[in-house]
Amino acid sequence: MSVISHITLGTNDIERAGGFYDKVLGVLGFERLPKPPGKPPAYEKGGMPTIYLYPPEDGRPATWGNGTHVAFVAETNEAVRAFHQAALRLGGSCEGEPGRRPHYGDKYYAAYVRDPDGNKLQAVCYADVDE
Repeated sequence: MSVISHITLGTNDIERAGGFYDKVLGVLGFERLPKPPGKPPAYEKGGMPTIYLYPPEDGRPATWGNGTHVAFVAETNEAVRAFHQAALRLGGSCEGEPGRRPHYGDKYYAAYVRDPDGNKLQAVCYADVDE
């Protein structure tokens, strides 16, 4: 069992965020959880942690944290590249092209993006698997 229950990312546009994460997390094997109408999107990949997308409770605009990001495990280097491509195609921005990061480890292959709300995301493969 994961030691993390869930991660919440702020958004100013639930529909746009849902469309972005449906595809971007979908390439990594995440599925959107069934929710009642009007509930914000949530995603899992075989259980916790759950990724939630919510507008802030205090009514102020959602913003991103400088120096924070969420890293998702990818099974292959190709999945890292697909994550990056999907994010850019869907309105995200590049924060680091797919590639090796030897300063983090011999098999560390990653890409970094920002979602349309500015949240920084990463996909990382530790398996040295390329398709």
